[in-house]
Amino acid sequence: MNRKVAAKLDRVRKALTGGMPDRVPVSDFFWTGYLKREKALRGEGFDPYRHYDLDYVVVSPNMDPKIQPFEVLYDDGVHTALRTGFGATIRRTATAPMPSFEKFLVEKPEDMAAYAFDDPLDPRRYLEGGDDQINGVGDAINRNLPPWSDRLDAYKDDFALFGSVCEGYEFIWRCIGTENALIYPIDEPELFAAFLERAAQFLYGIVEGQIRYAKGRLHGMYIWGDVAYRNGMMFSPDFWRKTYKPIVKNLIRLCHDAGLMVIYHGCGNASDLYEDFIEIGLDGYNPLECKAGLKVPELRKRLGNRLAFVGNIDVRELESGDEDRIRREVLYKLTGAAGGLYIPQSDHSVSSGVAPESYAYFVNIAREYGAYPLDMARIQRELAALDRKLGTPER
Repeated sequence: MNRKVAAKLDRVRKALTGGMPDRVPVSDFFWTGYLKREKALRGEGFDPYRHYDLDYVVVSPNMDPKIQPFEVLYDDGVHTALRTGFGATIRRTATAPMPSFEKFLVEKPEDMAAYAFDDPLDPRRYLEGGDDQINGVGDAINRNLPPWSDRLDAYKDDFALFGSVCEGYEFIWRCIGTENALIYPIDEPELFAAFLERAAQFLYGIVEGQIRYAKGRLHGMYIWGDVAYRNGMMFSPDFWRKTYKPIVKNLIRLCHDAGLMVIYHGCGNASDLYEDFIEIGLDGYNPLECKAGLKVPELRKRLGNRLAFVGNIDVRELESGDEDRIRREVLYKLTGAAGGLYIPQSDHSVSSGVAPESYAYFVNIAREYGAYPLDMARIQRELAALDRKLGTPER
């Protein structure tokens, strides 16, 4: 490991697991529209991780249950419909920010027993390129991706590297649909439990496969798991604890046994579960959406230094293009980072509405004021001056 990667890894590891880094790490996820704005400004070769010298990169493998190319059902230049290795039929509309899921392979409870999973350790997931739903269908359609191992190699000499895996609910709704994922546990508990157990074994295999084929290149793992809306959980916390918590616990254990840090990405307000995540050994929680009422300084007071936070920079402030608003947003969130355990980045991903100059300004402020030990007196003075200028916000 070269000195550059060693420094970034030390910075990220201390930010997530305790200790005082030299400064807060910074990284992010980026929408295609934002990348297009940057490329128009800086050229087609633009890479946000390299340009801004960010600290870590997440590289996701093929998690499709079936390893197969996308089946394009139609493409009229505006609307594209395709079927993925999840068996899902997905429509992308050029003007829409995200795709629409139109049909799932499982249409009735009995279909769950017939749903097939290819081997999660199949080397094609890690050593061959192609199509997969997680990487390929989002705010754009991306096909024929390079092999996961090659994508790791492209970044291994410059960044700390994270793999990724879905948790139980995040995975099964892609197989059976959101409605069925909420109804079947109640109406068909035995069929659902059997299906979820098979899905869980598949996900454990996806972690094992990444560890095996990374051959020491991975430093951490992201667990994707959206189980909440803006105002709270999609289902009761007790249901999550009974049904999905054991899967997350095992995923964390597998990663920690391999020496990997773990960040859980959960949109919405799942704060009812934060004590559970602490109990099962999670290192960091992302993205802490501001529109869901989550604020790092308040969470730090509530949870102390038992959980690291990743994200929570309000993308609406970044979209405003107003440097004073962006500066105040970053400085306020840094008031919850005096003892470390914070990685500032957007509260989900850098959207198409963020100007390149605004993102650059955010990174510069985070690095200028995020050097440890944080100068809290300076930060508070700056905040007070910004509040006088902009008007005192609700905090």
